[in-house]
Amino acid sequence: MPTESGNHRRPGPQYLVAGRYRLQSHIGGGGMGTVWLARDQLLDREVAVKQVVSTEGMSEESADNIRQRAMREGRIAAKLSHRNAIAMHDVALDRGEPWLVMEYLPSRSVAEILHDTGTLSITEAAQIGAQVADAMTEAHAAGIVHRDIKPGNILIATGARIAGLVKITDFGISRAKDDVSLTQTGVITGTPAYFAPEVARGSETAEPSDVYSLGATVYTMVEGEPPFGLDENSLVLLHRVARAQIKPMTRAGELEPVLLQLLEPSPTRRPTMEEARNLLAEVAAGTHRTTAQILVTPLRPPGLIGSPSGPSAQTLLPPTGNPSTRVGPPSTPGSAFAPTMTPQPFMPEPPVHQPYTSPYDPIPGVRPSSTSPTRLALAVFGCFLVIAIIAVLVVALLK
Repeated sequence: MPTESGNHRRPGPQYLVAGRYRLQSHIGGGGMGTVWLARDQLLDREVAVKQVVSTEGMSEESADNIRQRAMREGRIAAKLSHRNAIAMHDVALDRGEPWLVMEYLPSRSVAEILHDTGTLSITEAAQIGAQVADAMTEAHAAGIVHRDIKPGNILIATGARIAGLVKITDFGISRAKDDVSLTQTGVITGTPAYFAPEVARGSETAEPSDVYSLGATVYTMVEGEPPFGLDENSLVLLHRVARAQIKPMTRAGELEPVLLQLLEPSPTRRPTMEEARNLLAEVAAGTHRTTAQILVTPLRPPGLIGSPSGPSAQTLLPPTGNPSTRVGPPSTPGSAFAPTMTPQPFMPEPPVHQPYTSPYDPIPGVRPSSTSPTRLALAVFGCFLVIAIIAVLVVALLK
């Protein structure tokens, strides 16, 4: 239950945020605060409510900075509407404290899944990466840089009707190009294990940095650890990232050439997020599915992801259409959406013209019976007709 703290009530189960959102249970945390499952009393639906770090005890300047960050996060996330991104519903102020109200997705993070399974299959990792890249392609087009793409910020839905749906979340340290940065100069935000080398060296985060972080995330899915390993000492890890010498891949298989492009040390030579999406989707599609299917098809239930005893990733959906044809957004020549095999043009068989046959004609290949009653009656009638004609001619001659 909520408790009193001075003139403030400490949020807890049943606490009503901004007179509308009834807290139910604590479901996680993000870069800026605690996340609760809540019930929207007005629209009667479940939502995820993010309690931004409390401003209690802060100077007015610091508190105002926190509020501005919350409002900025809400504005940034609200710009993005994509099936693979968590939707932002509202930014609420409760007793002067900012709360972010988001879509609630019953889910497990990729980080949690990797904790249980160690690694994912190449196809699963490529599909997750492609769907995240699809959402981030739209984010980049809207001028949004995420700045913290990592396994913990990728959710895989577990709800009965939406199992396997992939969504990127936590735009809490994201930045829009036209926003003034609210972080202190020299303070690096994000997760060092998934940093791009230029970020570790102190450069400003930009779209190519998101591409690198996505590559590092997919690398982790198939290799079991980030490209520069793990170290409790963040400074040591930053120096390792800054040198841009990734650990050799041993499990990536056909995904390795794609990951090497995403993990290109030079940001100017990295593919765009759209190109990264296409490359990852092509690997995930293989010869059994199309890239268009990869971008809209949920994964199998996340409890089975990566399990050696589960069905193979290639059997998630029955193949449809011509497997050699890639259907997707318009692409430039040589893009990953081009067919991996040259589809042969469909040539219909020339029509066979059958002569018209009356329904009374004999059926081809079937000999009529010699004892047909109709044929017999016709023969008898013909005989009588001939006899009658002869009789008429005889009578005429006699006269």
